[in-house]
Amino acid sequence: MNAGFVDRQQVGRRFSKAAASYSDGDFFAREVDRRMQERLDYVKVEPKRILDLGCSRGASLVSLAERYPEAQLIGLDVVPAMLSEARPQRAAWQRWLGLGKSAEPVRLAADAAKLPLKSRSTAVIWSNLLLHWLDDPLPALAEAHRVLEVGGLLMFSTLGPDSLRELRLAFADGYAHTQRFIDMHDLGDMLVGCGFADPVMDMEVITLTYDDLDAMFADLRAAGSSCAMKARRHGLTGRNSWAAARAAYEGMRRDGKLPATFEVVYGHAWKAEAKQTADGRAIVRLDGLRKK
Repeated sequence: MNAGFVDRQQVGRRFSKAAASYSDGDFFAREVDRRMQERLDYVKVEPKRILDLGCSRGASLVSLAERYPEAQLIGLDVVPAMLSEARPQRAAWQRWLGLGKSAEPVRLAADAAKLPLKSRSTAVIWSNLLLHWLDDPLPALAEAHRVLEVGGLLMFSTLGPDSLRELRLAFADGYAHTQRFIDMHDLGDMLVGCGFADPVMDMEVITLTYDDLDAMFADLRAAGSSCAMKARRHGLTGRNSWAAARAAYEGMRRDGKLPATFEVVYGHAWKAEAKQTADGRAIVRLDGLRKK
């Protein structure tokens, strides 16, 4: 995976600007989170520590705290403004009764590719719609593998290549107008390459509809989700270009609405016991052998 395409400073600026009012624009992220949470119904884990990777204001931590009340929760995000806007995660009655392992989740401002956590220190890593904001997901997945304990679970969602395809078609001017989205099969290969076992990948398509193009752009801005690729247009879009793009998008109107397609990719995998050392030597375990 080539690096250098995502403008990391622009990602930070977009989400910092959206932080104070993010709850007005994160409805899509919350819906994806809800669908991820449903997948946990089929997973048997009793984690002592959970890391929410790319936690934004920490909304996922609310449901995770309810599901695993004894777990220590850590929310990590690269945008400090998001962490400072985070809400208390436990309900008032839980705080009054002293339920839960800690008063509130620990919040860390850090890079997903350089986690400030010890190796094998976390039981579950949760990540909702983070990976497509990274130049290359591989270092972040490798760090997740390092931080997970043996038998630990990584569960994530991200956006796939068909996301916002209408927008790319309408603005066919040579500039990037959406993030670069990675195919789920490539993500599965990355998981295996990092040492994860039994990766499971699946996807679904969610289509939002709008009365007009401005309403869609308003939602993207409110969610901090405007394009942050280096190949985006850095100046103002000309009047003729805007008119052409609007006309092209209008040609996609169906049943009176403009569609916005999102390919949502879900993945989970487990950290198995290592079979070889970092330099490629095989590990032979003797603890299960009996003397004859």
